[in-house]
Amino acid sequence: MKVYDVVIVGGGPAGLSAGLYAGRARLNALLIEKEKDGGQIVITSEIENYPGCLPEESGSSLVQRMTQQVEKFGIERAADCIESVDFSGDIKVLKGKKEEYHAKSVIIATGAFPKPIGCPGERELIGKGVSYCATCDGNFFEDFDIYVVGGGDTAVEEALYLTKFGRKVTIIHRRDELRAAKSIQEKAFKNPKIDFMWDSVVKEISGDGLVQSMSVENVKTGEVREIEADEDDGTFGIFGFIGYLPQSKCFEGILDMEYGYIKTNENMETNVPGVFAAGDIRVKDLRQVVTACADGAIAAVMAEKYIEE
Repeated sequence: MKVYDVVIVGGGPAGLSAGLYAGRARLNALLIEKEKDGGQIVITSEIENYPGCLPEESGSSLVQRMTQQVEKFGIERAADCIESVDFSGDIKVLKGKKEEYHAKSVIIATGAFPKPIGCPGERELIGKGVSYCATCDGNFFEDFDIYVVGGGDTAVEEALYLTKFGRKVTIIHRRDELRAAKSIQEKAFKNPKIDFMWDSVVKEISGDGLVQSMSVENVKTGEVREIEADEDDGTFGIFGFIGYLPQSKCFEGILDMEYGYIKTNENMETNVPGVFAAGDIRVKDLRQVVTACADGAIAAVMAEKYIEE
């Protein structure tokens, strides 16, 4: 039975950063990723807020360089999906679809993914007008029309943030009142750049390379409204904020969580000794590439210290 010093679950920026630090520390490390490296960031067509990124950097190109950097330090890789774990002993056991893995420490970097709006055309136009991150993509829609789908705290807060960029921000909500906290609602209602489409859902998003139109249905009347991009703009932004899906199901009942996100301290330590969490899977306020990379670095250094002790 092979026992690794550390097994890293997830190949996004947090997992890759952890792999880089583990490799440089000469730990016997394994990184498991079920699909391709990068997580959410690979669908981002342009990145401007990661320090040192290249001009016209895409999420895919940034992750490719991260992956190459990790490979330079020789950590092992496995393509597998972890289905269950046993963290009760000194040697942690992770059971995947293909194999079983054993390690002295584990870094969980499985991420959290936005719930899709759930309409035709959405997937094809992600990063081309459809976004789930105002901080990442808001400035790409300077003086454009912006539509925000959702009615909770996050949706309304992000709509307020997006008024810094868009000439008008319209909140599309399937109910006739917001679910956000009253204090947040008050700010939105007072903001002259925010408009509302009540009792409405997005039925389809269309465009040739960029978002150019969408169909919005009134759930009470059945009326369908076609929204076209301004002729001079050629496109508009659609931001979905209807919740996130943390990838933490196989850790339920083992690790302390909050709404599916794993609780850690500032050293990325969970409630189980030797088990760390990094990146978007953690309970945290800011989910960005730069914070995910920082989490991964801290987790790997703390895992090394745990093994030494």
